[in-house]
Amino acid sequence: MSGAGAESGFAGLAAENRRLRGERARAHLLDLATGVLAVQLGVSTGDAAEHLTALAGATGMTVEDLAADVVNSVAGPRAAEGLGAPPPASPLPARRSRRTAAVVETAEDVAAAAQALLDGGLGPLGADSVWLWRLVDGGCLRLAGHAGVGAAEAAAWWWIPPAAPEAIRAVLDGNAPVWLPEGPTAGAALPGAGEGAARAVLPLRRRGTTEGVALVGWPGPVTFDPTLRRAVGGLMDVAGALLDRPDGEEAGAPVLVDLLDALTHPAALLRTGEATGTPVVEVEHVNEAAVTALGGTLPADDPSLARAFPHAHTELARLARRARHTRRPGHAARLPAGPPADGPGPLLDVRVLPAGPDRAVVLWHTTGDPGLATGRAVARLQSVATFQDSLTGGDTMWSEQAYGIFGMARDEAPLPLLALRARIHQEDGEALTALLRTLTERRTGAQTVLRTVLPDGSVRHVRVAAEPLLDGDTVTGFVGAYQDVSATRRTELALTATFDRLTAVRDQAELRHQVALQLQRAIVPEAPALGELPGGLTVAARYRPAAEEYQVGGDWYDVLPLPGGKVLLAVGDIAGHGIDSVTGMVSLRNAQRALAFTGRPPHQLMGWLNEVTLRTGGGSTATAVCALYDPEDGGLVWSSAGHLPLLLIRDGRARLLEPPQDVLLGAVPSYAYEERRTALHPGDTLLLYTDGLVERRHEGLGPGLARLLAVATRVAGRESPELLVDALLAMALGDTDDDTSVVAVRVRRPEETAGREEPGPQRLSPQAGDGS
Repeated sequence: MSGAGAESGFAGLAAENRRLRGERARAHLLDLATGVLAVQLGVSTGDAAEHLTALAGATGMTVEDLAADVVNSVAGPRAAEGLGAPPPASPLPARRSRRTAAVVETAEDVAAAAQALLDGGLGPLGADSVWLWRLVDGGCLRLAGHAGVGAAEAAAWWWIPPAAPEAIRAVLDGNAPVWLPEGPTAGAALPGAGEGAARAVLPLRRRGTTEGVALVGWPGPVTFDPTLRRAVGGLMDVAGALLDRPDGEEAGAPVLVDLLDALTHPAALLRTGEATGTPVVEVEHVNEAAVTALGGTLPADDPSLARAFPHAHTELARLARRARHTRRPGHAARLPAGPPADGPGPLLDVRVLPAGPDRAVVLWHTTGDPGLATGRAVARLQSVATFQDSLTGGDTMWSEQAYGIFGMARDEAPLPLLALRARIHQEDGEALTALLRTLTERRTGAQTVLRTVLPDGSVRHVRVAAEPLLDGDTVTGFVGAYQDVSATRRTELALTATFDRLTAVRDQAELRHQVALQLQRAIVPEAPALGELPGGLTVAARYRPAAEEYQVGGDWYDVLPLPGGKVLLAVGDIAGHGIDSVTGMVSLRNAQRALAFTGRPPHQLMGWLNEVTLRTGGGSTATAVCALYDPEDGGLVWSSAGHLPLLLIRDGRARLLEPPQDVLLGAVPSYAYEERRTALHPGDTLLLYTDGLVERRHEGLGPGLARLLAVATRVAGRESPELLVDALLAMALGDTDDDTSVVAVRVRRPEETAGREEPGPQRLSPQAGDGS
């Protein structure tokens, strides 16, 4: 949704809310008038309603105006005098007063009533604010509603102790209004526009008893003539009758809303908590800059985090929950915006701050902030010289220390990072290329050490730490720091061979990690496209990598049509993390694919896979589910090696399919696995998943499976496997930061496939080239 489209949508919602409130007030006014006529004429309410309509037609008045006149005729002299000053010759002000009273009387809470008082009654009298306090135990006053007032000011006057300001205390003691045409006396504190601005402090009565205090403010001095006093007092009679309604919002959130709305960069207020035992993070408010940055995704009717941040909600929810529990801010340098390419840009320099027991504030930028990015780069080093390059026509800027590091005079032009190749050792060209590729292609920070050749021929080792400046997904420049580490390098050359060996081991571990990470991402990307397979199957699969990037794991999934018409469905998880688990995963997955083409049943495939694990896994074990679906009879034959139970959704209900109690792959040689058969009906959805979806720290799998059942039943109406899988992942059922693989397979109903051309053989399971 575009920003303009979102704004028009929000305006439409606001207009619809106003229309509904007006309809409710109109119905209330007509009911009152009908009741009055029924009593006066001695007829039924139905006859009275018909009489009211006929009388309005005969007099040429609207039904609402006539109803206001009827109610005013029995409401006493104060209401009949209306809101105007002097007393009007026509009944229009009195009608307006009665209509305002109808809106106030139908308000859902005191806060809404206060706004209705200001909009319909006090505002036309020149007032710009109204405060309504409720008298509570101990003689204190608590703010029940307000309008025309900032949230921060409301929070300051939320609670008034018994030692109240003189004017308020006089109203409570004398049970009579206090009129301050030029504001309170010097030094007396009262809320309002400022010194010299008029205030009216009035008692709020209910059934003849003073149960609160009202304060009406004007922007300047006012002459309180008798007509104005009667009009304001009449409105306060209506307000006093509403003190048994609930208060408005608590003080905390509106103050935060005011603060966020005052910011010029995007910000959102999140509410954290639990619903039926499941952690929930919802969007409570986003400021105007956030609406623009998100492309108009303000959740007007859906407060879920996934609605406002469809591609970053998982990480934001994790940061918000962590901030809530640790009471410390969280940070992410960049969170994805996702497709389409012309949609909202990524979230940059994201900060998540705890704000009370159940709220968190999210702050971010849409364009790279040089100050923040420089700070991240400086944090990588101890003593630095900073630089900033522009790729859009600007200059390169160096701090004074950078000239000394490169042996250059202050009157020489600083060198951009892209032009540094001419000043470094020729063997370090690849390191500079890798640094620039990380900055421009991966759009993330990086560092390296380059040998810089000075004008006198000497060589210095210079560490370069840099961060990209982003405008959406476009790199517009670099900021960073240079550090002369020549002394450290000379010391390194003097270290012993033991240290050299340890360094080699460290480099090897880093290389193994990078290979594992790249291999894992190539084999199991995060979100493959929807697939429609022969036999009336629709399939969606997701792979969510571990939250901690260094914890590359061994999850895999596979969905593969076979030559005989059957379809292979599989998920698995090798124990552990790192290169060994990833390479083991690739071996098992490829072995399973090859063995499946033999056409043998799942229990025999699982037995062969167990032998492969024993002979090539290096002592590793794995859990797995292997299933074959036959479109001819709708049968699913499956075996399980210690894996979690499959989940079947049928007719809006979810249930777990109890697996055979068979051992893990790689645990026992020559093991004979059992087999189960389940008939799948049109409309059924089958879910295969790994433990990252349900497992939580410090508890067994039982509660996690129960949560999965509850959530799956709740979202069972989402027939699209894509929507179902996204909904399950958005619920954050597990919290172990482990990898998660999920496959949802739905059997299409006959009417869904009628007239549709059956797709040919395809591979849903993604792979790196042909080597997976």
